[in-house]
Amino acid sequence: MRTIQTDQAPQAIGPYSQAMKVGDFIFTSGQIALTPNGVMVQDDIELQTTQVMQNLKAVLEAAGSSLQNVVKTTIFLANMDDFAKVNAIYEKWFEGHKPARSTVAVKTLPKNALVEIECIALVEAPIPN
Repeated sequence: MRTIQTDQAPQAIGPYSQAMKVGDFIFTSGQIALTPNGVMVQDDIELQTTQVMQNLKAVLEAAGSSLQNVVKTTIFLANMDDFAKVNAIYEKWFEGHKPARSTVAVKTLPKNALVEIECIALVEAPIPN
């Protein structure tokens, strides 16, 4: 088991790691719309989703993986009315790759974020079909 840490994504705001590498898998912590220097992106679901995806990409790359190796994501939304907007941005980042996914409406998120996303990814590139 190895802790993943990068300065290309925001530092953990609690007693947890950005991600853990266990065997052939990477388990990320949920990412919210903090910039790498810890500043919260403005209160806009599209801007926040874009920052969250940038953070996930940076953490996965620090672990030797990529968004194309993601097998499962969980999306937490403060408002389910934002589902379509989040979906549109999310889809662009995966370039046709469609990981398994759950989306959950929550009452509040850390720092009053509008969206949080976590994922599980393979370390190595997926085997072509």
